[in-house]
Amino acid sequence: MDIGMILALLAMGTFGGFAAGLLGIGGGMVLVPFITMIFTARGIAPELTIHMAIATSLATILFTSLSSVRAHHQHGAVLWPVVKLLAPGILLGSWIGPWIGKQMDASVLAAFFGVFVAFSATQMLIGKKPSASRALPKAPGMFAAGGFIGTLSGIVGAGGGFVSVPFMTWCGVRIHNAVATSAALGFPIALSGTISNIYFGWGEPGLPEYALGFIYLPALAIIVLASVSMAPLGARTAHKMPVRQLQKVFAVILYALAAYMFWKAAH
Repeated sequence: MDIGMILALLAMGTFGGFAAGLLGIGGGMVLVPFITMIFTARGIAPELTIHMAIATSLATILFTSLSSVRAHHQHGAVLWPVVKLLAPGILLGSWIGPWIGKQMDASVLAAFFGVFVAFSATQMLIGKKPSASRALPKAPGMFAAGGFIGTLSGIVGAGGGFVSVPFMTWCGVRIHNAVATSAALGFPIALSGTISNIYFGWGEPGLPEYALGFIYLPALAIIVLASVSMAPLGARTAHKMPVRQLQKVFAVILYALAAYMFWKAAH
């Protein structure tokens, strides 16, 4: 890896870590498009580029989620009973997601990523106040919601915040609690998804040296080095921002990333 690539990965890790703490998205929705650009420039096989970017991004969330959730927990913002109800479904879905992603063509996968990011951005930008009668579902519904969140997260390599934050706010959870709880959900998503990406990517033809399944270890190490230190700063910033401002920041970032992934799918 040349110095230019190392600096680019450090910059990505810094921004991704800050976004992880600020938005509860694990950094993955921010990192995947940028990692895709770097892997493309490095000459990794086109059919593997997005799969590896997604897997590497998901692996970074193992570290950024721990860093950001600690900061959110210190503010008393994590709803741990909600985490316990969603986690079983999330673990199952996060294992299945990478397997589904492996079956998808790279351009289809990029478009799939873009659709869900744009959908999430629209939900946050509209910012409708939830109905007073709406509440989080009971245990079976939470298991199903967790499975859905985990599967999508495993497919697109994100911490689940792009689905779990809108889901929780739709059910009447305050945005700051939703972001903090989403950060806590990032770890089970990343753990199950990372193991799945190693398993389903093992022995895949065309993988570069130092790849562990679909995960590219040098990029993982550099991104984690930068992102872990920035996640707590993002979490502290989140607790100082007005609710609508936080939603708008979330939406603008996601729209920009969705646009890039649609472009990638078309090319």
